[in-house]
Amino acid sequence: MTIPERHPFGHVRSSTPVERIVLRAGAVSAEVLTYGATLKSLQVPDRDGRVDDIVLGFDDLKAYVDNRMFFGASVGRFANRIAGGRFELDGYTHQLAQNEGPTTLHGGPDGFDRRNWAVSELGDCSVTLEMVSHAGDQGFPGTLTARAIYALRETPAGPCLSLTYEAETEAPTIVSMTNHSFFALAGLSALPGRPRSALEYRLKVPASRYLTVDDALIPTGVAPVGASPFDFREGRQPLTAVRSGALDGYDHCLCLDPGEIELHDAVSGRLMRMTTNLPGLQVYTGNFLDGSVPAKGGYAARKHDAICLEPQIWPDAINMPESWGAQSPVLRPGETRRAEMSFTFGIR
Repeated sequence: MTIPERHPFGHVRSSTPVERIVLRAGAVSAEVLTYGATLKSLQVPDRDGRVDDIVLGFDDLKAYVDNRMFFGASVGRFANRIAGGRFELDGYTHQLAQNEGPTTLHGGPDGFDRRNWAVSELGDCSVTLEMVSHAGDQGFPGTLTARAIYALRETPAGPCLSLTYEAETEAPTIVSMTNHSFFALAGLSALPGRPRSALEYRLKVPASRYLTVDDALIPTGVAPVGASPFDFREGRQPLTAVRSGALDGYDHCLCLDPGEIELHDAVSGRLMRMTTNLPGLQVYTGNFLDGSVPAKGGYAARKHDAICLEPQIWPDAINMPESWGAQSPVLRPGETRRAEMSFTFGIR
């Protein structure tokens, strides 16, 4: 059994210690912070065997606390956006804390990414983090116990990082947790020279539909991808839509069909294959990265340096008409919500 390494990573809130947990499997390693149940680092080799970090993040805890950029963070109680920060459940209207104009984004101003989770179990190259969100937290009903389980293992298909979120509640509530890693398959050491952006990666997603959105990025309907910029079924570079002027970048939810998601950087050869049990994939191309905040190694990430692939229940699902066919985000006592995602790495 390979027990993960535990290292101190500073303190938050009344001197509560933050830990950095290191998982290793062959040439791949991952670092997880208890603060925000955050994926801090993911070291993966390229086709020449050179190992590099492929996720954005910060070097120290203060930067994570001072700059809420969701780098590698576990977001909840509800990922993405809730229109008007309001929803009705069992005849009661719940008003949430709002943090993007009238919208509640990623759980509100003090979401799960701002909490220091506790290590509840260390297993064979795995760590389970846990936290309790009390009734009324950010306006959400029900006291919720949440867990994030990271595991890194060698598999026949290649090194695989799996991440499972679990939640139980004491009263009816809504839950949708995901991970908000910004992937830079080219490797962070390549970013300062910017030989290419994440828009040049080839993304393949089994999704025949996507969610249309308004100016506030709130879903307005379900539409076929057709021959639109949202058709990634055969694989395409996000760059094609940006160059054509169709989009300035992606921040949209694709409605997943069965199958595997792929992200490939042809220059480094790094290939990431992704699976999930969730119905949606938010594709976000780092449109709001502006180079103003120094990150790892002092480099300040800029627009389109990395791409987020966030498996999730559809954004604002609780407020959607039944005719859209959204998966219910409602969790009731006695149930366990499990959000599963895995990232397998190889070379092509």
